[in-house]
Amino acid sequence: MTQPHVQTDLPARSEPPVFYNFIGGQWRPSASGATFVSTNPAHCSEIIGYYQQSSVADLDEAVRAARQAQPAWAATPAPQRAAILLRAAQILETRQEELAILMTREMGKILNEARGEVQTAIDVARYIASDGWRAEGETVPSVQRGKLYLTVRQPLGVVGLITPWNFPLAIPAWKTFPALQAGNAVVLKPASDTPLLALKLAQVLQEAGLPDGLLNVVTGPGGTLGEALASHPDVNMISLTGSTEVGRRVAELCGRDLRRCALELGGKNAVIVLEDADLPRAVASVALGAFGTTGQRCTATSRVIVHRAVVSEFSERLIEAAADLRIGDGLREDVDMGPLVNRGRVQAVHEYTELGKHEGARLLYGGNPLREGEYSDGAFYQPTIFGEVQPEMRIAREEIFGPFVSIIPVASYEEAVSIANSTIYGLSTAIFTRSTHYTFRAMRDIQSGLIYVNAPTTRSEIHMPFGGMKASGNGHRELGPNAVADYSEVKTVAVVYE
Repeated sequence: MTQPHVQTDLPARSEPPVFYNFIGGQWRPSASGATFVSTNPAHCSEIIGYYQQSSVADLDEAVRAARQAQPAWAATPAPQRAAILLRAAQILETRQEELAILMTREMGKILNEARGEVQTAIDVARYIASDGWRAEGETVPSVQRGKLYLTVRQPLGVVGLITPWNFPLAIPAWKTFPALQAGNAVVLKPASDTPLLALKLAQVLQEAGLPDGLLNVVTGPGGTLGEALASHPDVNMISLTGSTEVGRRVAELCGRDLRRCALELGGKNAVIVLEDADLPRAVASVALGAFGTTGQRCTATSRVIVHRAVVSEFSERLIEAAADLRIGDGLREDVDMGPLVNRGRVQAVHEYTELGKHEGARLLYGGNPLREGEYSDGAFYQPTIFGEVQPEMRIAREEIFGPFVSIIPVASYEEAVSIANSTIYGLSTAIFTRSTHYTFRAMRDIQSGLIYVNAPTTRSEIHMPFGGMKASGNGHRELGPNAVADYSEVKTVAVVYE
């Protein structure tokens, strides 16, 4: 097949380019030739690019390429695999600003956040590469004389990755890099709202020297391709970051064939503010956690459970913080909060605003789409705060995924923890207090995979395990010291030498 021309740079405000799938080291059109568009949520009439509307036939081709390439990669020494990741980190570093601008244009997050996300991908590459020189097994004595047990790790084979639109480079990176370092081949299905950075990642790894077929990127409809990937007989593991609803379906499909799956799912994250809290710090942290990335992150602060003794002052301060936010195109350096990813999300968030009013909560700030003037062509929504929220209300129980926070007053630590634990989710929770007594009780009592003391719910770091309890996941943890091992199998070896 003649390789199509590939647009490697995205010129500002030019004729939208066509992007292709990356399969077997080549840029290929979909079998049908059909495409879909991705637009700039700050200027919805601006098309970022045309992407391949792939089918199951395209996915099958990607899996075949991965299956063919994987054995030679598994036989490659781990330090050599790591050297490619280190080169990828260097390339990402030289292109940080370019990639950040592309991310802001396609996803909408402000430029400083996009720069930070590219830096996360750089840091993950370096962190995971270090495993190439420290992969460890065990030597275990036997109860029998002249016998020794060893454990070694081997790759799974082909890993399917399904990634979301809100972190279009960081999440593909923190799944792809450990999967590759473990010796697997990868088929990556990025979200259709933001596929560009996943294709850029493939381009970077190819330039870094990754052999053909080890990373394949296929764009297209999540329902069709996700189902096919999660049930494909030649795929050995699925790693998904997405909604709890989608996670349940992926787990069902994988469970039929006993295929391993790693699920990082939704959250309804709470911040507990006790009466002895440092209120300025708590307010700043809640504003960052609730309105950063326009509330579009699984760890976003959604509920603030505040002691009645300070709820009035806290609410007033949070309203002031929300009112001070500058909203607009994320490419502007003076903007604090960008648009939602598309206009459908604006409508979805606004429906929760109307629901909150209907449920009897008190709208304290915001609650409206922004559609006039500079916002007329975008997907903008005001930061929104509800007070006097009851824990049984839907706005206090369902994931909203927007700049929307509910304040729930309580009378005690015990009531606060009970409410924090009352949803089906358990991803990220924070508590603000000066008391070591309550700090250590919270570490014990809160049902959450991530717990922060006097810090936002959104401040995870790559060297620590990331993941949730209950309906926020299935026990898998992203990154951390076991990131590479999680994409491998343990093999026990017995050696009799006498």
